[in-house]
Amino acid sequence: QMQLVESGGGLVQPGGSLRLSCAASGLGLDYYAIGWFRQAPGKEREGVSCISSSDESTYYADSVKGRFTISRDSARNTVYLQMNGLKPEDTAVYYCAADLTYGSKCRNVEISYGKDYWGKGTLVTVSS
Repeated sequence: QMQLVESGGGLVQPGGSLRLSCAASGLGLDYYAIGWFRQAPGKEREGVSCISSSDESTYYADSVKGRFTISRDSARNTVYLQMNGLKPEDTAVYYCAADLTYGSKCRNVEISYGKDYWGKGTLVTVSS
């Protein structure tokens, strides 16, 4: 049974850091593009970052560029999102998603849809 499980969310003060994890079971993340998305209350979901399979190209939304870093740990079958310099506007539920097309690439900060598979999300709250 395939699963994507996000973890690492929580409450952090402005300027703080968190590392989100997207751990997979039942599928090998190396072969697929993995995206991180977020949805703030009352707002539409937006793409935050994406990492392609094979060439490991990475992409970031302008709002997080220079603060967030996406990475993949093949041994742990996990994709991370390191978030530094957090701002109150980063508050949202963060989701990871896989494009389950073998060898898939990111479409900028998005994944292609149609064979997408999502985790249930983890809440990040940035507040003093």
